[in-house]
Amino acid sequence: MDKTKSHIEHKDDKYGIRKEAQEFPMMCVISFVYVCNAKCPNCPYTNSKIRSDYKDRQFMKEETFKVIADQCGEFNAWIRMSGGGEPMLHPKAVELMEYAKKVGAKVGLITNGSKFSEKNSRRLLEVQVDMIEFSVDASDSETYSRVRKGLNWDTLVKNVKRMVELRNKLKSSTKIIASGVNQVGVSIDKVAEFWEPIVDNFQKRKYLTWGINDPIKSADQTPYLPPEEKIPCPFIFERLNIDSRGKIMVCGFDIAAITDMGNMHEKSIRDIWHGEGFEYYRTMHLAKRGDEIELCKNCPDWKYRSWKHNYWKIVKDAERK
Repeated sequence: MDKTKSHIEHKDDKYGIRKEAQEFPMMCVISFVYVCNAKCPNCPYTNSKIRSDYKDRQFMKEETFKVIADQCGEFNAWIRMSGGGEPMLHPKAVELMEYAKKVGAKVGLITNGSKFSEKNSRRLLEVQVDMIEFSVDASDSETYSRVRKGLNWDTLVKNVKRMVELRNKLKSSTKIIASGVNQVGVSIDKVAEFWEPIVDNFQKRKYLTWGINDPIKSADQTPYLPPEEKIPCPFIFERLNIDSRGKIMVCGFDIAAITDMGNMHEKSIRDIWHGEGFEYYRTMHLAKRGDEIELCKNCPDWKYRSWKHNYWKIVKDAERK
């Protein structure tokens, strides 16, 4: 068991829609791209054919992103640049993040850190992108070459350090964190020890399967939410996921976009958030019947969700540091 997590309470006193999500989701997690310059063994896209299903829309269109940004901006909600691949490979990545900040959205970028220059780093920091998370997964070049195939360790370290130095020089409010997946063959404590002095916060991530990866590769299978208690999954009460075509899925587990809650080009994100689809999932989970839903019944990662140790806590911890 991960000692650092054993004392953390992952349940809540009361379940239901988050106070900040009453009107609009706190976060829209977007599959900004479906291309990547790495072949990480722990990535469900590496281990599936999902990307080939998006050959017609490998990059989210500018108009799609701007509709999302405009609606998130109205409610000062987060856009999380994640899913599908490396966001910085999008030809308009920096320009669109600048747009999102201009219209009032919060922006959280999760990146492998390989595509940063001083110029694009400076632009993101000057526009005060809210958080940049570097997926690092290693503390040395040998481990990195195994878990982050196709990427270069020296490039990562150089780019992260430059980002932090520039942030401090510019006095930007951007929070910079690193994360590592707790997987077999990696000492997550050594990874944390290397990165914690460099960034604002380090996050130890569970090894998730998305129903694709092999769970035996997890170095810590201790659940956050005991499955037998059927505690509602927090995701459906705070966030939603959007693919590059604008289709909204019920949650991040559904990376193949099997569920269809509606398309934000046809209906507003707010209306979909308050629609029958999400209402059904929430009602079932609150009644402790989530395991009767096909998607949730087959979700091996539900037990790794947390009501307390979540993205919002990571943001606050990074702010404090």
